[in-house]
Amino acid sequence: MSRSTRIPMIACLLLLLVHGCTYASNVNSDSSYYVANGIISRQVLTNYLSRSITQAELIASEGCYNDGPYPDKEDDIRMLKNIGAKFIGRSVYSWGKENFYLMPSFWANAKAAIDDYHAYDSTVVFQAAIFEIVTEKVEDIPIPAWVFEAFDLPVEQRNFGYQAMLNSEGHLVDHWRKGSSVPDITQRETRLFFYYLARRYMEIGIEAIHFGQAQLMAMDDREAGLAAWKELLDKVRLSALTVARRGTIICDSHLPNGGMVLNGKLLFDYVSFPLRLKEVIDEPQKVELEVGYLDGIYQKTVGGITPSGWSCERSLYLVEFDNFGISKHRDEPNRKDHYAWGYDEITWFSKQPEGYRNEFLRYAHQWVKKTDPYGFLQMPGSRIITGAETNRYRANTQSPDCPTGKSQENTIKEIWKN
Repeated sequence: MSRSTRIPMIACLLLLLVHGCTYASNVNSDSSYYVANGIISRQVLTNYLSRSITQAELIASEGCYNDGPYPDKEDDIRMLKNIGAKFIGRSVYSWGKENFYLMPSFWANAKAAIDDYHAYDSTVVFQAAIFEIVTEKVEDIPIPAWVFEAFDLPVEQRNFGYQAMLNSEGHLVDHWRKGSSVPDITQRETRLFFYYLARRYMEIGIEAIHFGQAQLMAMDDREAGLAAWKELLDKVRLSALTVARRGTIICDSHLPNGGMVLNGKLLFDYVSFPLRLKEVIDEPQKVELEVGYLDGIYQKTVGGITPSGWSCERSLYLVEFDNFGISKHRDEPNRKDHYAWGYDEITWFSKQPEGYRNEFLRYAHQWVKKTDPYGFLQMPGSRIITGAETNRYRANTQSPDCPTGKSQENTIKEIWKN
């Protein structure tokens, strides 16, 4: 057993003695959001996922936004407190803009935002994202000595290397555009860079990381890909024991095959995936959810031993309103693609009348809950949309403080309360 796996298991045994429970038992109400020493119990993870909301770039700051301005952010903080959110999804990230990582304000302002919120509720988890993209700008970032040390490598005075992160056979090179590729996780340089980002995020108070499309970055090399992801995640979790604010980092990825398992052990704490909306052909703009539709994740996650040491028949998972652009067949159905009436999921949702938006949230929450006890609906709070009068959907109750709000705030609060 390696050091990276031995330490969390020891910490887990200590926690079991303290709480007097087994892996499968529920924690008591006083510790419903308790995590420490690399361990999150099944019940606590359930508690967080059941109060999860996408709030893209909430703690990013001016000059560090990926998709344009983010006005009236103070009202988002008010909304999150009002509805009782506990897991703030995608609160900070960069999509191919590695120059952000060289800006002190990117880190300092995000840390200040986390600290301010934790003064109100210290149990709220903020999630960052490390996506399936790397650009030539990565070569401007010096590699700290602690990155080399974590991988037992000689310390060098050099920057990250873009070419060293790419697939040696050219797979997905320049995938996004020239000089912007999908990084290959089996390349050590990619793991060095991802470790750098994960630790920097933990240093500012981040307690969860979404690792984008992990399978895509494994480059279809199942054996090498699994081994590479395991090495990276083991090192990230080992670092979390001393760097993360509660000694714990919660990791997930979009995993269309339902999970990554190596020797019976799950690599990620939970799985996340798009909703996959099925168009109701004879009812324009209406959609439904269905087990087995396209590559939907419902009832498909795989089981094993979680990183925290408890067993599950199938992984817990979130389904979210994804964003990926709009098609050429707007307002027309096509069940052969992932669009809903020609739009990505959050753009479709934003286009609907207020009444149907609220109705759909209630329907989707109940459908997921009844269809699969391992699944949870991640509520839409703030996320980029395409081809609309504003650049992002906002769940806030519409008011002078948030004139672009779509007024799902009270519905989310009601769903969570009930």
